[in-house]
Amino acid sequence: MRRKSSGKTEKRVKNRSVSPVAARIRDAVAASKGMDTQFLVAVYILLAFGLLMVLSASSPIAYASEATNHDSFFYFKKQLMWAILGSIGMFITANYDYRKLEKWAFPALCISVFLLLLVLVPGIGRKINDARRWIYIGPINFQPSEVAKIAMIVFFSYSLSKNYKELKNLGVFLMYIGIIGVVAVIIMMEPHFSCTMLIVATCMILLYVAGARFMHFLLLGVPVLPVLVLVVAKSPYRLARVLSFLDPFKDIQGSGWQVVQSLYAIGSGGIFGAGLGQSRQKFLNIPEPQNDFIFSILAEEFGLLGAILVSLMFVFLIVRGVQIALKAPDLFGTLLTTGIVSLIAIQALVNIAVVTSSIPVTGMPLPFFSYGGTALAITMAEMGIVLNVSKHSKM
Repeated sequence: MRRKSSGKTEKRVKNRSVSPVAARIRDAVAASKGMDTQFLVAVYILLAFGLLMVLSASSPIAYASEATNHDSFFYFKKQLMWAILGSIGMFITANYDYRKLEKWAFPALCISVFLLLLVLVPGIGRKINDARRWIYIGPINFQPSEVAKIAMIVFFSYSLSKNYKELKNLGVFLMYIGIIGVVAVIIMMEPHFSCTMLIVATCMILLYVAGARFMHFLLLGVPVLPVLVLVVAKSPYRLARVLSFLDPFKDIQGSGWQVVQSLYAIGSGGIFGAGLGQSRQKFLNIPEPQNDFIFSILAEEFGLLGAILVSLMFVFLIVRGVQIALKAPDLFGTLLTTGIVSLIAIQALVNIAVVTSSIPVTGMPLPFFSYGGTALAITMAEMGIVLNVSKHSKM
């Protein structure tokens, strides 16, 4: 009896000897079991590479600017802070049952629409470069359009998972198109053309995956395509971008400046690159090289091989995400993962196409790479949702 009691005492002492920090780590490891580690590793490789490129690409412009107090690490430190916050957000969403997001679908849509309208209010939404896209409340500033992206995905995934049988009806299809149209019009009022196209494209993919008729998409294209042409034609700066795409070297000092400098950067990188930190185009030749044209700096410093490696890592992340979606236990999980993976795929494809002059210039950031706290934090949280679905899928 004494030996038995002594064993219990030793067990209690052993359990008490575990520190709170160690216990939390142990619980975190236990909670992450079943998570798709390949997807997780791909996310952190892209994040680490992205932080490295923000540091390299932003140093000259940060040092030259009085707004940053000539701090070469200004943009990197902010991006690193958001990366840490995003990682915390990813951990939370990875361990929050994605099926519980169903109850947040409609409230999230309403909140995102409210925030999109709020950004148009003078004094709350700040106007920068003729666009009002940011909400500034004291030291806090964020982009409501980033919230709208994930809110639309959650709402459409939930709603379509419940109504997919009725989706072949033209009236039901047009109802969803109407919801997309309302959000698109509000975002265009900022204006934010690239974000509008991203949300529209992602929702269209969700509609197709949920079972919408292909004929309905063709019927929709008849009135929509002329409207898109009209929107571009009526906007001088959008029309200039299209014309400069046809021949960027025709107006090197004007509308073709960004693309030409991007092509110079990519071309000078060659096969192996100039080396980390050795880019010349980032020295005030490419405007804000840490943003939409960061891939061209990457290509200059790491060459064709580096550009291919990063592109393949995006391909791996997307393919793995599609596999998770296909193995999801329910339609909501499939659509949720499909929507998030589509966001990454469209942004990466369009961004790389822009910097290589394959399509007209549009302000599409490169996920994990382009500087932007709101976008990075929300992207990481979205990756957590995919990881949570993978825990319940048959991978």
